[in-house]
Amino acid sequence: MVKRYDLVVIGSGTAASVAAKRCRAAGWSVAVIDERPFGGTCPLRGCDPKKVLVGAAEAVDQARRLQDKGVRAASLEVDWPALMAFKRRFTEPVPESREASFAEAGIDTCHGHARLAGRNAVAVGDDVLEGRHILLAAGAKPAPLGIEGEEHLATSDDFLSLDKLPHRILLVGGGYIAFEFAHIARRAGAEVTVLERGEHFLSPFDPDLVAWLVEKTRALGIELYSGTAVESIKPEDGAFRVRSAGNGNAASFSADLVVHAAGRVPALDPEDLEAGGVDHEKGRPLLNAFLQSRSNPLVYAVGDAAQAGPPLTPVASRDGEAAAVNMLEGNHRKVDYSVVPSAVFTLPPLASVGLGEQEARDKGLTFRVHCQQTGEWYVNRRVNEEAAGFKVLIEEPTGRLLGAHLLGPGADDLINLFSLALHAGLGVDDLRETIFAYPTLASNLESMLG
Repeated sequence: MVKRYDLVVIGSGTAASVAAKRCRAAGWSVAVIDERPFGGTCPLRGCDPKKVLVGAAEAVDQARRLQDKGVRAASLEVDWPALMAFKRRFTEPVPESREASFAEAGIDTCHGHARLAGRNAVAVGDDVLEGRHILLAAGAKPAPLGIEGEEHLATSDDFLSLDKLPHRILLVGGGYIAFEFAHIARRAGAEVTVLERGEHFLSPFDPDLVAWLVEKTRALGIELYSGTAVESIKPEDGAFRVRSAGNGNAASFSADLVVHAAGRVPALDPEDLEAGGVDHEKGRPLLNAFLQSRSNPLVYAVGDAAQAGPPLTPVASRDGEAAAVNMLEGNHRKVDYSVVPSAVFTLPPLASVGLGEQEARDKGLTFRVHCQQTGEWYVNRRVNEEAAGFKVLIEEPTGRLLGAHLLGPGADDLINLFSLALHAGLGVDDLRETIFAYPTLASNLESMLG
């Protein structure tokens, strides 16, 4: 059966929801398709459930750091099954709630695997949905690694659904997912190993602050190996044997769970893209500045399916809004990805916004760097956290803020003040004139400006 709409959306996450509701409010007929439970990555199997786990790990971590400093925490531990039950209180209501919100808006929903069946058509089982426009918002999936035994890798979805935490966990990759899961699992009592094929961990972040976080991570008992590529994963005695090579040496590791944390790619089938006349590069749609397919103007892509900006929920939301406006009014809305704060929810967290040192040099900017470890500052010493510091880039002679990089308790919140300053074009003098409540993290901002 053929059904006709103004807009057909593949995916039901943040970007999809924003775009679908914006177009429906303008009077368009809209259908949303998803083969997985409605809601998308963030609320179901990404940042929201992950942050629930981080919250428990953080409570245990802070209590342990304050052991013999006013807190008795010798027997404190993470109750993993109870924590998973608590997490499900957030995730289980999402699909029904998301579908209900679509229905309330007058948006049709469809369950099943969607595939492009032409330049303006999407097939779902025996049904074909034709649209004046098609929006690709299917999110991302683990990148194929091409290693022997890859089928034995658990995904981040699997980790966030574990009813019981395995004793030995090995994470393949050294980015956001690996470090966040490593810190959670270690605080919950697991032995954790991280293997990164590149020479650097958390490569998008400032290398000096990453080095401080790596030192803290190793001090927790987490084994970190860079320049180490996994070559094979094989079942062995109810567990797994992981073989790797790096720096001219072969190594072997045993683990009860091996987790894919080595990057994600758009959850789009290259053959489907080709059937829809959407040119792509290794499964990533080739788009213009308006998030529109270069080869098929009827198709737009947003969020992790587009990978036009950082793979973050606020970016997906902004993408969805921009794509909707461009479909409704004609191409004129572009998304500015230059000021997007990002955080790694380790303990302590690492956060960044704006330019890094190398980026600023590549742009030919003249700037000064104010960088310091701050474990002895009151705000960190009062919670007994030594792993803390910052790096701030300031343009000369204008005094314009270029970038900020933070490590320490509350860095994930404080980075938003720097983001606001960057977005508003505020200079160092503007920030110095602001009075913040004391003693808070923000009250240290003036000391970070040099």
